[in-house]
Amino acid sequence: MSWTSRIDPMVRLLAVAIALAVLAPVHGEGRATAQFVANAAVFLLFFLNGLRLPRSEVWQGMGNHRLLWPLIAWVFGGMTLAGWLVWQAGQGWMPPLIALGFLYLGCLPSTVQSATAYSSLAGGNVASSVVAAALLNILGVFVTAPLFSLLAGGQGAGFHTDGLIKVVTILLVPFVLGQALQTRFGSWVAGHRALVTWMDRCSIAIAVYVAFSGAVAQRFWTQVDGAGWLWLTGGTVLLLLIGHAGAWLLGGAMGLDPANRRTMLFAGAQKSIAMGAPLATVLFAPAAAGIVLLPILLYHLAQLVIAAPLAARLSQP
Repeated sequence: MSWTSRIDPMVRLLAVAIALAVLAPVHGEGRATAQFVANAAVFLLFFLNGLRLPRSEVWQGMGNHRLLWPLIAWVFGGMTLAGWLVWQAGQGWMPPLIALGFLYLGCLPSTVQSATAYSSLAGGNVASSVVAAALLNILGVFVTAPLFSLLAGGQGAGFHTDGLIKVVTILLVPFVLGQALQTRFGSWVAGHRALVTWMDRCSIAIAVYVAFSGAVAQRFWTQVDGAGWLWLTGGTVLLLLIGHAGAWLLGGAMGLDPANRRTMLFAGAQKSIAMGAPLATVLFAPAAAGIVLLPILLYHLAQLVIAAPLAARLSQP
């Protein structure tokens, strides 16, 4: 097995999207078309999520209050506070949009697929992991953008009525539509998991490509010097440490059993590029979206690198 085959497919696809944005960014009048395609891809992404998540599992998982409430508090409370602190500490040291990106990172929900996969590998509560991550992403539709806008103030993307309409139309409506049509099309999704997974990944990659195209068109590398990249790396490492240590310690403080504590670790510490990239294309101007996404992109790559050995270690008796 070659070393490239061991790289997560989502990581490879993100690398291709970023490289394509650098080599062939969308320009001029093509930006409107590209944004429309990106919005359509995001609509499809959340429609498929609605089709895929059984309503019975949602209700069943919602009953695990001992896990869900601390997890929600950590993801949208503790991690948001950590992102806000890095943003504040970076004022005057980091490039402003990168510093703002850490606040944006802190406000995002957790992943669904990888958090569940690594929870399973570690011997966690898989059913609760699926539901918890899904519910966090549903909450993220309502919480992330207003929370970020509230904390960022005039430096962030103003979350006004038009922004609310865009978020509801592109993220919430397709999910609800997918839930409503689940009885009719859910079996097709279940029978074509590989295809649906690649459709998910391609939707995210399109959003990343469009966001980075805007940043490349504005020559973002002139806005991020060597020190800026160092601060980006340092801030990412710090949030990774806070995310994993905080989720693990909170799970212990709440008296969770080992399986739920492992679920808390992965669902609480991981952040979702699946929500981050599409939402950034809705909230930010093209010139800013690509730079604001740098922290979540680096965090996403790093969390996948450390999750496998961590899960393997936890699975040992």
